[in-house]
Amino acid sequence: MSAWTGQSWGERCLSRRSLLQSGLGAVIAGRVVAAARSRGLQAQERAAATHGRVTITDIEVHPVTVDYEDFLADELNHYYGPSRRTIYVARASNGEIGLGEGSRETDEVLARYIGSNPFDWIGDETSLPLGMAMYDLMGKLAGVPVYKLFGQRYRSWVPAASWTVSTHPDRMARAVKEFAARGYTWMKYHLSPFENVLDQMRAMQEVAPAGFRIHHDLTMGGTDDHVFELLEQISRFPIAGCFEDPLPEKDIAGYAELRSKCRLPILYHHVPLGAGFETQQRPADGYILGHYRIGEAVRRAGLFAALELPFSLQNVGGTITRALTVHMQAAFKTAWQHFNSDTETWKSDVVNERLEPINGRIRVPEKPGLGVTLDREELNRLKNLKLPEQPLWIIKSTFADGTRMYNRADPKDALFMVRPDRRRQVTLSYISPIETEYWDDDGTAAYRRTMERIQREGTVFVKPNDKEAPPS
Repeated sequence: MSAWTGQSWGERCLSRRSLLQSGLGAVIAGRVVAAARSRGLQAQERAAATHGRVTITDIEVHPVTVDYEDFLADELNHYYGPSRRTIYVARASNGEIGLGEGSRETDEVLARYIGSNPFDWIGDETSLPLGMAMYDLMGKLAGVPVYKLFGQRYRSWVPAASWTVSTHPDRMARAVKEFAARGYTWMKYHLSPFENVLDQMRAMQEVAPAGFRIHHDLTMGGTDDHVFELLEQISRFPIAGCFEDPLPEKDIAGYAELRSKCRLPILYHHVPLGAGFETQQRPADGYILGHYRIGEAVRRAGLFAALELPFSLQNVGGTITRALTVHMQAAFKTAWQHFNSDTETWKSDVVNERLEPINGRIRVPEKPGLGVTLDREELNRLKNLKLPEQPLWIIKSTFADGTRMYNRADPKDALFMVRPDRRRQVTLSYISPIETEYWDDDGTAAYRRTMERIQREGTVFVKPNDKEAPPS
């Protein structure tokens, strides 16, 4: 049985195979795209009747720095340093504005939107953040919430998960308590071989309320663990919820085999063929679309609907991003998986609303557009906010036998914290008996000598009781 649908995989496979062999899958997926475009054109006619011809006259570009929530700030700063993103305010000729956010687009991309009608960007495949702003404007001009631009609403409450980074078990438990108190029922994190995942699970299990689940992201491998055995050990904890990207991305057959053995759902994020033909091999219980442009996401939503495959959108950002994701998942038939936007990790935002969950679900806004309004005062404050950069630091790890390990951590290379194998220095395990501390530059000679040695040698291992080595 599928862990998420209650329908046997044999029944679902027969349905999918019939669809694919007859070509109906492509037909149904195409109908979803066509329906979304039709809804957009209908909204355009309504907007034109009310406002006449509207064009984009200006797009404000605001780079902002956003502060982390206090209970997560230390670990997130050590991983990434200060968080930054770009806010876009698209102004239309009738004075209405549309909001978007994300990475910084080039001036050439911005110029493509100036002078256009927002409805020219139905199914936008050029820019996700500017597409957000265009859809916000479309909804406001037509007087409808954004989800109605995509089609029928399938759900009015959309499941949302919280997120953190792998850290000491006590900190993981603190995150579970905080997020559960804020209405979340899922928490996602990327496993790191600098911490023992079973120790983390024990600590989180002890404080988690009934029904709270952990979403484990294995970042496509990189350890020496036997993956099936690892997942089986984690699955024994009631708090364990699902596994994302447990194998290298191209191992489609391996995913199919692993999914057939694992008791918990397997989610495929970094799919090698863009969540297309590989779906025929049934490699996963669900899919994650990460930062897909709106038009691309609509096409995939059509395919997933035709094959009855659950999925979610993962677009990292603030409340503007969260709002778009909620609207899209409300209108996509099989988008019933919990989504991650990481919005809950930031203390401040540039809009007046905060879309918070109740029992793990966020209510779909019913106001025209995205349903969020700009807070100019806060936007200006965050534009001028100067947070200290996190300098290089030392990952100081201790194994159960007293062996010490030292590595250099660079916030500009955060991937190292979950995939240290990428530096070609050491391959570790998620279940090693290990604990890790953050060793910041404390001005001591010991810190300086240790960092110099790491710079020369790479990963440093020190035998227990070796007095010539850096202190523990």
